[in-house]
Amino acid sequence: MFRILTIILLMSQFILEGQVNLPYQEPHDDIKKLADVELAPLMTMNHQATTALLLYRSNFKSIEELSQEEYRLAGLRINPATNVSSRARYYTNIKILDVASKRESDIEGLPDRPRITNITWSHDQNHVAFANITASSLDLWVVDIQNKSARKLSDRKLNANLRSLITWLKDDQRLVVKTLPEERVALVDRSKSIPTGPTISVNEGQRAQNRTYQDLLKNPVDESNFESLALSELWEISLDGSEKLWAPSNMYLDINLSPDGRYVLVSTISRPFSYIVPYYRFPRSTDVYDQSGAHLTNIASIPLVEEVPKGFMATRMGPRNISWRLDRPATLYWVEALDKGDPEMDVEFRDEVFELNEPFEGKPGSIAKTQDRFRSIIWGQDDVAVINEIWWNTRKLRVSLFNPSNPESEPVLFSERNYQDRYSDPGTFVTDRNAFGKNTLVLDDGKVFLLGDGYSQKGKHPFVDQFDIHNRETKRLWQDSDDSMLEDISGAVDITNGKILVRRESKNEYPNFYIRNIHKDRLEQITFFKNPFEALNNVHKEVISYQREDGLDLTATLYLPVGYDKESRQKMPMLMWAYPREYKDKNSASQTTNNANEFTYPYYGSPLYWVNRGYVVLEDVAFPIIGEGDEEPNDNFVNQLVANGKAAIDAVDNMGYIDRSRVGVGGHSYGAFMTANLLSHSNLFAAGIARSGAYNRTLTPFGFQSEERSYWEAPEVYYSMSPFMHADKMKTPLLLIHGEADNNSGTYPMQSERYFNALKGLGANVRLVMLPKESHGYAARESIMHMLWEQDQWLEKYVKNRHEELKP
Repeated sequence: MFRILTIILLMSQFILEGQVNLPYQEPHDDIKKLADVELAPLMTMNHQATTALLLYRSNFKSIEELSQEEYRLAGLRINPATNVSSRARYYTNIKILDVASKRESDIEGLPDRPRITNITWSHDQNHVAFANITASSLDLWVVDIQNKSARKLSDRKLNANLRSLITWLKDDQRLVVKTLPEERVALVDRSKSIPTGPTISVNEGQRAQNRTYQDLLKNPVDESNFESLALSELWEISLDGSEKLWAPSNMYLDINLSPDGRYVLVSTISRPFSYIVPYYRFPRSTDVYDQSGAHLTNIASIPLVEEVPKGFMATRMGPRNISWRLDRPATLYWVEALDKGDPEMDVEFRDEVFELNEPFEGKPGSIAKTQDRFRSIIWGQDDVAVINEIWWNTRKLRVSLFNPSNPESEPVLFSERNYQDRYSDPGTFVTDRNAFGKNTLVLDDGKVFLLGDGYSQKGKHPFVDQFDIHNRETKRLWQDSDDSMLEDISGAVDITNGKILVRRESKNEYPNFYIRNIHKDRLEQITFFKNPFEALNNVHKEVISYQREDGLDLTATLYLPVGYDKESRQKMPMLMWAYPREYKDKNSASQTTNNANEFTYPYYGSPLYWVNRGYVVLEDVAFPIIGEGDEEPNDNFVNQLVANGKAAIDAVDNMGYIDRSRVGVGGHSYGAFMTANLLSHSNLFAAGIARSGAYNRTLTPFGFQSEERSYWEAPEVYYSMSPFMHADKMKTPLLLIHGEADNNSGTYPMQSERYFNALKGLGANVRLVMLPKESHGYAARESIMHMLWEQDQWLEKYVKNRHEELKP
């Protein structure tokens, strides 16, 4: 009774006050007991599949952790005390799993209350290095797999502020790590710095159409602090405890060992910095060192990249994707644009791939050209490799086999398809460790192997295929046929002998790993993780199919409330949760990857908690936005959005489960944008929940999501899609939630603040909850529990008990 009175008093505050001073709340026990479960560990396995690491982690960080000092510079968020991302998630324990015996073992000597990141296997996989976060440093540790013991390897403080941190050298006895400089420049206290003049940005006619990046540098103080935090020394640290300086202080990005271990590819960034793009577009140098740290040669120096042509397929000029050929001892390759990086140019080939052998002198050789934008290469051997190309505008993915040793030979087209067409996906090529310990294409007497998801109208049934590169014939070696479980192929263990690693799950069975032998039809379970969500075991779950008013086939996953009697057909409230996706063809848009056998897992932002509160839940609801031919998807965004929502409600209503006057809708990020639009342009819903969204598209004028046109090219699209522009139409209660430190491109916290002000000024029923210290995804337990409480209160008042609310 006391709890009920408390809720009534709080809800009266919602109505009477403009601001509510409310401490963090916790949700109803039916939600809290699901949100507070202990997670099963993640797993990383060695190459031979004989030993695995079980990585334990917490559901949450704490608001105290998020409140530690944070520098937001050049697209990064850095804890200056620990010199690691202030938003880094970490592991709290590691155990070793012996696959043969299924026995888990503790590791002796782990740090007290560990916060483990940057786990890195040695080449021989006898050791694992990791970084441990303390209150004032980031420390280097190493695990001896055979002895099941850990020890701190050095007192030097690591610096993980810029990408690569730990690199094993080839002998597996030495590591190259980034450490703080011995004489680090002190950080400037931003609150006490006195400006010496204004901040001035200049443009002299160039076009710099960049996305709305966040956490950018703003002034000379930011520049100084960024440089101080980015500078590292590279130290060589041995397992025997010896140390030596490997390379002097610099702003090191990536460190990449050659396959034979004799060379190291190192990239650095430098001034001049930019106030409009993140650090990864600052001037960059890529150089080759020998394994002792001696500088050998410069491969490329790329200037600051502030201006690139318009479009998602635009890129910069100069070498990019510089890396090692994994099938050669020490050969570099990279890609350069042939169309000046401009997707509007009409050219025969878009990109060209070059290689340069040691000693990295002279003119590089051309080994391939691509019709579309280069995506990646899977190396095989001298005469066989796989090249992937992509063209976003048509959603085209092109995969070819080519001969790197003979660039004049015609590539063999393996597949060319719409990458959103999941039913036609031929799978991914299998790789295995070669003589250098690098993953390259598995070739067995002119045949390669592929692992596929196997999506079709019948569901998901993974497969293993064999492709003959000479006669170009494909043979199916195995395909899952079990309709009672959902199976995923995690990777190949020994593909020539038919061994693969799979993960199997069902609605009530937590995902566990198995080794499957496809030749012997043998399945061996190797992990035995327990289901932490047993309260949801008896929830009815099914994938429903229905049609939009234009005949488009759609699907969603339907959950009935805990304890619901299907025979009664009692009309229940419903919560719908979705995220719109853009397509260029109806065929791809109508496909489904939903599966009733997928484990029922209520993650922090999930709507599934509400099946335990008496709601029907409709999740993974298809919300395709289609534009075929010359028409772009967003040209008819709102009408399609409303049609998707209506079709979903009609489908469940026709099944007899819901009171269609009591349907709530919600979403996160672009799903929040969807929610605000649905409430503005329809009367389908009783209430909405919009988390961390963007509502005024004129604040993202150079494109958003899958819209590459600028505001000035398509002003009517930006206007019609912006809920802010239609705030006067909002008649439905809307709960807005936003992290006040959101760093996602386009979803500034201001988006929710200004939208709330507009709705309030126009008399709408709206509540804005700003979560302190939270980013685009929420992390602190206090924040997440309060978010769940807010959502539950909103749904109870405006959806479940809507008719009581409407009584005079």
